[in-house]
Amino acid sequence: MRASRLLSIILLLQTHGRLTAAELARRLEVSVRTVYRDVESLHAAGVPLYAEAGHAGGYQLVNGWQTRLTGLTAEEAERLLFAGLPGPAAELGYEAVVATVQLKLQAALPGPLADRAAQLQQRFHLDTPGWYSDGDPSPHLAPTGDAVWRQHRIRVEYRSWSGEVTRDLDPYGLVLKGGRWYVVATQSGRAAPATYRINQILALVPLGETFDRPADFDLAAWWRTHVADFRSRLHRDEAAIRLSPRGRERLREISNDTVVAAVDASAGRPDENGWVRAVIPVESLTHAHGELLRLGAEVEVLSPAALRDRLADTAAGLTAMYATNGRPATVADRRLQ
Repeated sequence: MRASRLLSIILLLQTHGRLTAAELARRLEVSVRTVYRDVESLHAAGVPLYAEAGHAGGYQLVNGWQTRLTGLTAEEAERLLFAGLPGPAAELGYEAVVATVQLKLQAALPGPLADRAAQLQQRFHLDTPGWYSDGDPSPHLAPTGDAVWRQHRIRVEYRSWSGEVTRDLDPYGLVLKGGRWYVVATQSGRAAPATYRINQILALVPLGETFDRPADFDLAAWWRTHVADFRSRLHRDEAAIRLSPRGRERLREISNDTVVAAVDASAGRPDENGWVRAVIPVESLTHAHGELLRLGAEVEVLSPAALRDRLADTAAGLTAMYATNGRPATVADRRLQ
């Protein structure tokens, strides 16, 4: 660990030119005192770095000196894919290795290219989780990733739609979709792969067995087909609605592209108040009820009757809940309560 940190100090100085002890400590997540000790060790090993005092001072390598220890180890090469994905790398436990990979890549680049790479890193940041979630944390993510890489069979306790089940799985690959991690795996005795959400794994035990991953299995191609099939089965029913201009704009923010495209394709001529009629695909009565409630009074369901009735019942319940002495509660009423 310390040897890796000493190399990181050299690579940081080689990449950035001059850094203070405080800056090095922050980047390496150690104390300033630890940096001082590490610098003394580098001096003793013959690394030509020196310190300049003052506000603009710091540690710096002698001009023209470069380390030749910029080659990637086998583990670092394996983690190269995650060099631009700090969030997923940290979730998988690869953060330290990926940080070293980035340093080595920057140190190996010629000066102008290294500067452009650093500028790119400052201008683009990939944040995979959604706005209202920090992703899909799970203590079983790293062990699952290890089993995928080593082709180890695992036994999992899994929370499925039908309840808790036990499965022996051959994990083919990991997929990060919308901030959520999935493992694509085959269940023992079955040939077709399926997806399992990592967050729903309740317990995981390596079985100490390896499996043969099909040589022709293409994870990216399989996932594209899986997503296309999922979307084709997602919207099996339709609903006729009326939308206000405000509701139509709000729909673009909260609904998926399929629903928005359906409104654009089927919307009739606006009436005198700007409302339009349209037909949208719906996944289920329950799902459509929840989604359309988000539009409030900016949408009216015309059909099916069951969906219209359910929304009407919800609206009546809300009116009763917020009513005061038989009339809707005002802002002043709520302040007095």
